[in-house]
Amino acid sequence: MTATQAPDAAPPAAMTNRQILQAMSGLMAGMFVAILAGTVVANALPTIIADLGASQSSYTWVVTAELLAMTATVPLWGKLSDLFDKKLLLQLSLGMFVVGSLLAGFSHGVELLIFSRVVQGIGAGGLTALAQVVMAAIIPPRRLGKYAGIFGAVFAVGTVAGPLVGGVLVDTSWLGWRWCFFIGVPFALLAIALLQRTLRLPVVARREAKIDFLGAFLIVAGVCALLVWVTLAGNEFDWASWQTAALTGAGVLLLVAAVFVEARTAEPVIPLNIFRNRTVTLTTVASLLVGVAMFGGTVFLSQYFQVSLGKSPTVAGLMSLPMILGLLVSSTVAGQVISKTGVWKRYLVAGAVIMTVGLGLLATIDADTSFTLLSAYMAVLGVGVGMLMQNLVLAAQNDVPASELGAATSVLSFFRSMGGTIGTSVLGAILANRVASEMTKGLDAAGIPSGDGGGESSVPDMSTLPEPVRQIVEHAYGVATADLFLIATPCALLALITVVFIKEKPLKTTSGMERLAEEAGDKTVVGS
Repeated sequence: MTATQAPDAAPPAAMTNRQILQAMSGLMAGMFVAILAGTVVANALPTIIADLGASQSSYTWVVTAELLAMTATVPLWGKLSDLFDKKLLLQLSLGMFVVGSLLAGFSHGVELLIFSRVVQGIGAGGLTALAQVVMAAIIPPRRLGKYAGIFGAVFAVGTVAGPLVGGVLVDTSWLGWRWCFFIGVPFALLAIALLQRTLRLPVVARREAKIDFLGAFLIVAGVCALLVWVTLAGNEFDWASWQTAALTGAGVLLLVAAVFVEARTAEPVIPLNIFRNRTVTLTTVASLLVGVAMFGGTVFLSQYFQVSLGKSPTVAGLMSLPMILGLLVSSTVAGQVISKTGVWKRYLVAGAVIMTVGLGLLATIDADTSFTLLSAYMAVLGVGVGMLMQNLVLAAQNDVPASELGAATSVLSFFRSMGGTIGTSVLGAILANRVASEMTKGLDAAGIPSGDGGGESSVPDMSTLPEPVRQIVEHAYGVATADLFLIATPCALLALITVVFIKEKPLKTTSGMERLAEEAGDKTVVGS
């Protein structure tokens, strides 16, 4: 094939609301699987590690392996979606998730479990990137907002239900922790069947569709080196150490080489010219900052609920509901209004402002904060994130050619995940140091030898501590958690400044597949 050819059939007609909802059924099932994979094992990991006779370092890698694989492969999945059949890629990512889940469920050693988590992570990376790409392909940007609430509902259910389901499975003697991995398999198989039945995407031929394997390897290797560093630094080794120098040096060199390769290949994994687009560049920076502020701050809330407020894991899972509901309501309402009016930038700015305020409010919490006040603060944060996160993707998708939808979407998802990983690692190290210093100070003031718990890096078992020590630990975790939100607030403020400079452009009224057919047709005319 020497020139790009338009399909013989007429350009695809716009899908009706019913057709869109039918097609989204498979996407929603797939996203639920991806979210469930990350949340259902949260309360089960201590039991899993103990049952397999593994170490604390293995505990870290069981958590980290999926996150590394997911984050590192998102750009590759996004690029593949610009070259090949999106539906087939979605089904392939779900298939990989099924294989990884079965391997994890049947694991009898921690090595196989960690490998299976990598396979799960690669599948989850495909789901993360491709779900939004497919939505952009079948739904015009002008109509996209009204469907965001549906994905918000799936996100809310998966986030809240995951830890609760995991706790129940572990505590049920005739089920056990292995079902934390098996439970996602039926949903993944259902998603594959639904996608096959309901998703209809025309395949537009591309000229010389090639995969840049060298660029893909350099990007994945460089990103993994940096992610391993930010994940393990402060825990397995010091921030200032030879391991830090080796991992950061290798990561930077690999990514510099990746940039060199990507600039010279015909089909780069991440097209560097996409960053010439002001909207893509600004939304990418904002996504990175949102990842640091949002995920880096809120990931420690469950620990705060259990240690500082003395709640059980199940209750701690339910206590995050105000934030999830705030996110769901704001994303749904803002999406509906954007679809009606076509105006979107004010909601980005408002979301960034509200998110900054929410983080600032959470920076005032301590061990004595009432749940009513805490719920209000979390709801404010959820409202801000709901208005901001999804609409950053909308702004970028609206401003790129249809042929680059996959690359643009995956770049935003990648940097948001990267920000979350960096934020979690750095803020986790800050939390550990602040907890240790506060506990030492409190124990010394009470005349209790600090060796009884002041210097421990692990989370203490609150039920075994005497009352005076328990109060000191509760106070230490309350103060330290507030500090995390105080540190995350400037990141949210920087995101606000970035969003202000995004230029508002009218939302397109044609879907990605319609635009792609038009672009292919235009190229055919020029070529002839």
